[in-house]
Amino acid sequence: MSKHHESRQGHTRRETLKLFGVVGGGLALHGVMGAIPSLAWASEGDIANWQAADMPSLKGKRMLVTGGSSGIGFETALGLSRASAQVIIAARNPQRGAQSIEQIRAQVPGANLRFEPLDLADLASVRALAQRLNDEGEPIDVLVNNAAIMAVPQREVSRDGFEMQLATNYLGHFALTGQLLPTLRKSSDARVVSLASIAVHRGRMDFSDLQAERNYNPLAVYAQSKLACLMMAMELQRRSTANNWGVLSVAAHPGVAVTELVERGPGLESEFGRQWAKDLEVYHSAAQGALSSLYTASMPGVEGGRYYGPTGADEKRGPLGLAKVPATANADDAARLWAEAERLTGVRYG
Repeated sequence: MSKHHESRQGHTRRETLKLFGVVGGGLALHGVMGAIPSLAWASEGDIANWQAADMPSLKGKRMLVTGGSSGIGFETALGLSRASAQVIIAARNPQRGAQSIEQIRAQVPGANLRFEPLDLADLASVRALAQRLNDEGEPIDVLVNNAAIMAVPQREVSRDGFEMQLATNYLGHFALTGQLLPTLRKSSDARVVSLASIAVHRGRMDFSDLQAERNYNPLAVYAQSKLACLMMAMELQRRSTANNWGVLSVAAHPGVAVTELVERGPGLESEFGRQWAKDLEVYHSAAQGALSSLYTASMPGVEGGRYYGPTGADEKRGPLGLAKVPATANADDAARLWAEAERLTGVRYG
């Protein structure tokens, strides 16, 4: 580790805790987001009371879930399987993939699902998966860009030389979606659901240091990567409309759910992890966190270019509805980010 990086550790620790509002005895998410109002969406239909059991039959639909072997992704794959969809779980670890399939089939006998290896931090792996699926000649009706890593303590780079969180959370999904566009367009009801986070409200796109080479703050970089996912979802809808691609693109966030994200990121023994653990009772389950993904992947009436998620206090949990979009997710920056993603990944849509 460089002396510069070492000198940043104590400095960034305070910035990191400030960013995610860790104060006193717990994770104060109102500090993360500011005072996010609950939106009065319940009066506009039944979405506020919507549950996974309300999904229509998805029989005949082919759906791909990245990171579907754990957490929100696993619950998404399980829910889609319960609705009779054909589910492809794409993730890095084949053993965990096999275990997740076994667990889903124990709850949904006869579930139609399979595992495909995918490392989003390796563009060759992304390209290989897209090629395999495109070669099958069958449409993909729904792509759920779910997989993510969070707050890697020290700056790491992907196989392609990109900052690891940006590579995994955003650039890999950008490349995968673009390379699967021909297969998505074969569907009569194609959708792309991209997972963001309530952290987007603290994110900003630092185009002068997008790879965090000069200043690496783990949670600030995570927030930036999730803001990028939100911007991608909205820009994809604009481009789909302009080019008549026929692909509906939406964003979703899970609120604050108890998953393995913190354990695999900053770690449960980190200062952030210890504070996180103290407030577990105020978070909701992974199954509840997956509701926004399941709703946007399955329901008629979902609007392209929208952002769905829990609308309770600070959007941590609560009834589903339209989530608040930060001003930083503006169209000009989204178009600029899209062009940069094309340059970095070499993937162009259309």
